Amino acid sequence: MKVTFWGTRGSIAAAGPSTQGYGGNTSCVQVVGRDGTCAILDAGTGIRALGFELPADVKRVDILLTHFHMDHIQGLGFFEPLFRPGLEAHLWGPPSATLDVRTRLSRYLSPPLFPVRLRDLASRLELHDSPDEPTPVGGLEVTAASVIHPGPTVGYRISDGVSSMAYIPDHEPALGASDFPGPAAWTSGHGLAAGVDLLVHDAQYFADERAARVGWGHSSTVEAAAFARLAGAERLACFHHDPAHDDATLDRLVAEVASAAPGIAVSGAREGASIEL
Repeated sequence: MKVTFWGTRGSIAAAGPSTQGYGGNTSCVQVVGRDGTCAILDAGTGIRALGFELPADVKRVDILLTHFHMDHIQGLGFFEPLFRPGLEAHLWGPPSATLDVRTRLSRYLSPPLFPVRLRDLASRLELHDSPDEPTPVGGLEVTAASVIHPGPTVGYRISDGVSSMAYIPDHEPALGASDFPGPAAWTSGHGLAAGVDLLVHDAQYFADERAARVGWGHSSTVEAAAFARLAGAERLACFHHDPAHDDATLDRLVAEVASAAPGIAVSGAREGASIEL
């Protein structure tokens, strides 16, 4: 299983040379199974470049959305494969008690915000609620579960039968906890991340930054490290970089996570980088 980062930031990316090392695009990660199955985690601005790199003979693409905040869907309308006649495209998103996936996505992919409607795409598009039970997606097995973040939000666990990874890019598991981390069974996202080879997880803030942003749905360095330790993850890729953080600041942030997570291989997710599992 190969994991490639196409967008690693949250919100609107910072401009200028400060984003060259870690990248300036918003959330998008590609997972390719041993059989060639292509799963795409989130559709931030990074998905545009990914679309131009997908071979013309790709028959099916699955896009797994964690939630519908703009930095996670704003690249959808610019993902060229969705305009390919005959391509089988499956789009998965968190369920809601009030509006289905199509209705929520159509608020963005329709005039006046976007000139093309979902129904006008040339690909054969199917929309699904994120699977709450292990579900085959080509040669991959995908499971989703709700996690703590404003609005309906899920994280994903993906396995190919040999290796596994969890993707939880927007997550505040310490919210409301008097002592974090607490028992594993009561910790948001633990079931997704337990024992994975790779955990891609929110590490947006230093501790003092997060203290002023409690309830915003993101984690600090020490909380990301504590969550990875609780989950028993082998590797941790710090993700959802704050657009206000330049490369030097992110280097310090990743080092702080690493110092709080002994025994875990810690890195900062960098646009264009791949991890083989």
